[in-house]
Amino acid sequence: MTIPPPPQLPPSPPVGEMSVGELRALVEGNDVYRAKAVFELAARARHDDAAGEALLAASRLGHIRNDRVFHRVSLAWGAIIGLLAAETPRSRERAYEAFADLPPADGEDLLTYLRVNAIEDAHPDPL
Repeated sequence: MTIPPPPQLPPSPPVGEMSVGELRALVEGNDVYRAKAVFELAARARHDDAAGEALLAASRLGHIRNDRVFHRVSLAWGAIIGLLAAETPRSRERAYEAFADLPPADGEDLLTYLRVNAIEDAHPDPL
């Protein structure tokens, strides 16, 4: 039996040129490039309040919480870490909200990953 080749991916969108609304649509629509959109939003969160709001919304989506980038690390964690790394008072507040919405076991795993006892102690490097 021969395993067929995977389907061809569509062209990668120019996420750096996209609006926050377009990036949010990629994430919410479960697009194949949703991770690129989450990380682009994270890169903008320090200077763009709408990007932070989009990350908070993304962290609450079931398909983003279940989308494991590797091992236990989810794309929702990426959104939360992006908010933490933005290091603005509002982005930190959003990160705490997003963290509080995680299932308890997932939250504990995120704290372990970040090597902190409380989410307020996490200060990851900017993306």
